[in-house]
Order: sequence, then structure tokens, then C-alpha cells
Amino acid sequence: MILSINQPAYNPWLGYFERIARSDVHVVLDHVQFEKNSFTNRNKIRAKNSSIMLTIPLATKGQFGDLAVNRLKFAEPTKWRAKHWASIKMNYSRCPCFDELKGPYEDIYSKEWTGYMPFVKALLFQHLADLGIGTQIVFSSQMQATGSKSNLILNLCNAIGSKSYLSGALGRDYLNADLFAEAGISIEYQDYDHPVYSQAWPGFYSHLGIFDLLFNHGETSLDILLNS
Repeated sequence: MILSINQPAYNPWLGYFERIARSDVHVVLDHVQFEKNSFTNRNKIRAKNSSIMLTIPLATKGQFGDLAVNRLKFAEPTKWRAKHWASIKMNYSRCPCFDELKGPYEDIYSKEWTGYMPFVKALLFQHLADLGIGTQIVFSSQMQATGSKSNLILNLCNAIGSKSYLSGALGRDYLNADLFAEAGISIEYQDYDHPVYSQAWPGFYSHLGIFDLLFNHGETSLDILLNS
């Protein structure tokens, strides 16, 4: 069984989904501390002559150091969703697959949400459905996960029963390979070769969120994402 683990992200990049697609089980690491200026609550979409960063405003003042991702609340619950969807619609409405895929996303952006995780969870499962990825998704906040960094990852692997962990490239900086070897768990690192694909505007912008690939390529997105 291959396990991958990643923190929640808003409109994640292609490599996020490539790792999920190559896994049997994926753990959404939603019980850890929120990291400011991370991709947890922001990523880019394509515009005509640039890219645009969409950022979810979060209520974090005075809470850093004691703010788990699964407890994040919006700083402003309504206007940003309308603005984000308007930007997405304006910049992707000309894409070949936008009309086909837009319905569920329009519904998600128009709905009232109790906080960050329910919103991002809804987007994640819609992205996975549109990509055709059937990997089992588990949330760490429901697992009584303990430890930090390398120990946390090892404990999650043991809890799931996985003997193979697919890590992001940055795992090389903090995973204790000796402890994993002692536990009989192999580690593979993802070194993602980002594909080049056609976009709505001339030129290619890399490392955009998944919306860009889906609205441009629809049902062929997974093949492109996997470089197959």
C-alpha cells in the first residue's frame, strides 16, 4: 500500500494531485498548525498577460502557535467567495471545458460555509472527481495522530498500515530514513516534472492551481498531470 500525506491547500498545483493519484491512500494533514504565507489558503490562476493570486482571508490575529488548520475560520465569510468566483469565471470562461465543469464549483462558491476545512474539502473532492482519481482520502484530525515532522509521518504510516511512503521532495530535509527503515517502510520522493499544456492565452504559465488544467483540458487532465 502506497501512502501520501499533504496539508490541505486551496486550488492546489498539479504535483499535489500527481502524488495523490500515485497513492492507494492519501492523508490530508489537517490537524497541524497553520503556516502563514503557505499555499494552504492561496494559489494562482491564469489571466491574459499574467497570473493572479487568489487568497482566502483567514481570521488568524493573535492565534498563531495555537491554530490548527481544521479550526481555521474566514476573516470575512462572503465577499471573497464572490470575488474569487468572478475572477475564475472571467479568466476561464473561454476555456474549452469551463462550461462543462463549472456547475459544481459555482455551487461551492455560492454556498455558506462554517469554516476553511469544509470549503476546501468540498473543492478537493470535486477536483478528484473531475480528474477521475479514486484514491482513498483520510483526514488526520480523525486519526488521533501524534508527533511532529518525521515522527508524525511515521506514526501515520503505521496507523494506516502502509509499508511505502510517497513523500514530497522537501521530505528529504526532515524525514529520518533510518527510523523508516527500522519500521520496514520504504520512502520514495516525488520529483515532479511539470507538464507543458495549452492554456487559454498565448504562452505558458507553470505551477498554477488545478483549475487551470481542468478548465483547459477536462477529461484528459489526468493523463497530462501524470505526464502519460
